[in-house]
Amino acid sequence: MRAVNRLFEAQGTTIFAVMSQLAGEHGAINLGQGAPDDEGPEDLRRRAMEAIEKGPNQYPPMMGVPELREAVGAHDNRFYDLNVDWQREVLVTAGATEALAAALMGLLNPGDEAILIEPAYDSYRPIIEAAGATPVNVQLRAPDWKLDEEALARAFSSKTKLLVFNSPMNPTGHVFSKAELEAIAALARKHDIYVICDEVYEHLIYSGHEHIPLMSLPGMRERCVKIGSAGKTFSLTGWKIGYITAPENLMGVIAKAHQFITFTVPPAFQYAVAWGLGQDDAYYRHLAEDLERKRDLLSKGLAEAGFAVTPAEGTYFVTTDIRALGYKGTDLDFCRELTTRTKVAAIPISAFYAPDSPNVPQTLIRFCFCKQPASLEEAIARLKEVKRKVA
Repeated sequence: MRAVNRLFEAQGTTIFAVMSQLAGEHGAINLGQGAPDDEGPEDLRRRAMEAIEKGPNQYPPMMGVPELREAVGAHDNRFYDLNVDWQREVLVTAGATEALAAALMGLLNPGDEAILIEPAYDSYRPIIEAAGATPVNVQLRAPDWKLDEEALARAFSSKTKLLVFNSPMNPTGHVFSKAELEAIAALARKHDIYVICDEVYEHLIYSGHEHIPLMSLPGMRERCVKIGSAGKTFSLTGWKIGYITAPENLMGVIAKAHQFITFTVPPAFQYAVAWGLGQDDAYYRHLAEDLERKRDLLSKGLAEAGFAVTPAEGTYFVTTDIRALGYKGTDLDFCRELTTRTKVAAIPISAFYAPDSPNVPQTLIRFCFCKQPASLEEAIARLKEVKRKVA
């Protein structure tokens, strides 16, 4: 038989699927997968159902229904004053992962280099490599996860085409500061590169921190691709509705990639999300406040169980260090034992690094707190037994 695509043949099953399956097999509370354990806002679901009943239910426009594209533009103008032209600068995608694929495939050529800031979400690297480009890694260090500006500067070369930037950051929970953003923007302008901005957690910000889109900084409007997610903003991850805001010249080629990946996404969900984005500030404030309470609940329980907890500034995730527990194996070993013996699933941070990355941390674990309080409280009770069950 002829060989299949070597890149994808070599890919394993994602750590999220592996740990979720293990959690299911052992009846564990799944604090590994970044998905809420409820059904999302009732009013949005009702509007989607009404849209299905009313129609249309055939192919919507390739760029997305006008109502949602206009809502995305209005959202970006309302929160960030980006002066978005929704007719030319907004695209609806099948979730943020497809948005990443369309953007990376649309902008990269074979031989280009793309900078990744590690720990990095696992889909970035294979998409870059599938486009024939080479990922170049810049690592952040626990526990503060601050940007190493000198290391980032060294990563640039004459082949650098773009940087993939995630803030608020999965898995670390770090929200990049204005100073960090300005350093990234200065390098982007100096080397004339694009920046793919993964901002799916833009409204999940805590403890007085602020999300500042890189696109809003001087000289960055024309070189940034901003990616958002209705799944994260409305706790409806299964709907797979993402959106891109980008300058017209970049949007043209990204949309061409999109048309050959998914072409379009279900119209009923688009109409519902369009309504959702127009909600008043109270919705967004309550979303963050509710998640912040859950963050604090889980963080306190983890600390009481002996984990060293790094404060999460945003996202669904809190990062912990297991060294204080005296565990001798790797973070992956720990997560497997935690799932099978303590009945709580988590994700090893080492899974967010390339296989060839040096100095990959082996003692850091990511827990997800976007769950019902009762689930978090039960998980905490089990985690307090961890010293006895995980040797």
